[in-house]
Amino acid sequence: MNSNKLVGSILLSVAACIWGGTFVAVKVVVGEIHPLQLVWLRYAVAIIFLIGFSLIKKEKWQFKFKDLKWFIPIGLTGYAVSLVAQETGTWFSSAQTGAVVTSATPTFMVIFAWLILKEKLNRIKIISLIMATLGVVMIVGVHLSGKHILIGVLFLILAALTWSLMSVLIQKLPNYSALQITIISTIVAMVCLTPFVLNDATALTTVNFLDPKVLACLFYVGALSTAAAFVMWNKGLTMVSTSASGLFYLLQPVVGTLLGWLLLGEGLTWGFALGSVLILGSVWVSIRFAD
Repeated sequence: MNSNKLVGSILLSVAACIWGGTFVAVKVVVGEIHPLQLVWLRYAVAIIFLIGFSLIKKEKWQFKFKDLKWFIPIGLTGYAVSLVAQETGTWFSSAQTGAVVTSATPTFMVIFAWLILKEKLNRIKIISLIMATLGVVMIVGVHLSGKHILIGVLFLILAALTWSLMSVLIQKLPNYSALQITIISTIVAMVCLTPFVLNDATALTTVNFLDPKVLACLFYVGALSTAAAFVMWNKGLTMVSTSASGLFYLLQPVVGTLLGWLLLGEGLTWGFALGSVLILGSVWVSIRFAD
């Protein structure tokens, strides 16, 4: 494994682990803040940290209006629709169902990479995807009970599709830094979401922003899960093939389940241990043997 691929793998892994903790943070506040408002608030927090970091770093900006044809779909799909759909889908179903359904993300990424970037499909990629998907199912099981489960699953499928498309489209912006891509895409997402948030602005007035629990969760989902993790993910995507990078996304349920056990008192099973081995093994196989 060359150094470039190693660094990219580390960045993708750390980003996915941070996102795994997001399930816990969202679970704590989603009862007090509607998913749509929560996504908008996390971007409002994130943009402050992103611009601040850009100023400290003295980032040299370059922007061409013709590249809006990529930034708009990236911001609209992965940053706006995907997160709202994921949190809404989890709200209607469950965190376990969300993890199972969104485990389709790497498969969609492989398909989009094949269609858009012309990346070749091979036996290693297919084996890795099967290992990873089985690993997620073993960790969280399949819980398809509940009144609104179908609505939840449809939202989660939409989340997986749009996130996969975003991750592939980022490859079309090689002349921009990961920080610049994240900032511009975040602004696009906020512009798209703001009219919907303002349409029900009273929902924000009921939130107790002085509650330490709410502040801590917003800091986590805004500064860490969005600002830091998105930059790391976008950078990692430029260093590891799209097909392989999607597998790192599946580290989320591993970390989410562990944190649920540590912080929320949720139980662990042998399925978690076996599933974790399959997911980590799939990532290793893809990175080690893929072209």
